[in-house]
Amino acid sequence: MSSLNIKQITPTSNIVSETMASSALTGKIEADVEIKSSPGQFHEMFAHKPHHVHHTCYDKIQGCDLLEGEWGKVGTIISWRYVHDGKAKVSKQLVEAIDPSKNLITFREIEGDQLKEYKSFVATLQASPKNKGSGSIVHWTVEYEKLHHGIAHPETLLQFLVDASKDIDAHLTQPN
Repeated sequence: MSSLNIKQITPTSNIVSETMASSALTGKIEADVEIKSSPGQFHEMFAHKPHHVHHTCYDKIQGCDLLEGEWGKVGTIISWRYVHDGKAKVSKQLVEAIDPSKNLITFREIEGDQLKEYKSFVATLQASPKNKGSGSIVHWTVEYEKLHHGIAHPETLLQFLVDASKDIDAHLTQPN
């Protein structure tokens, strides 16, 4: 069973709240997704096989290309082709951090559609074992700075990541 819990941490006080102040230009939103696959399996898809992700959720992600570096290495630059809110989009990202021991990876947007609305956009995922039973909890964190006050907080993008996580999990746990 998948569950979604979105929370926002205000940048000045680090107090968790359920609503977002629409006037803040910077923010941090988070979501947890319960999945059946192991933390290592899920991390592997984003760290070493992002070019396979589109096979798991083609309605959302059409492809991922290696532009510079090596899969699974900090400093690598990749390009994603995806559909968000019914529109084809692109994202060029720098792999900013990878920690296999924590099943953590951080992507920083360096070019693409997100930078039309956000001055900065960083997404981090961390997969951790569930406290009881098998499976994992995938924790997504999105930190951003909007270009102006008229831009919405990226809640639909966070939901996109959650939905893609569920699709990837379904692929990873299907019988061979």
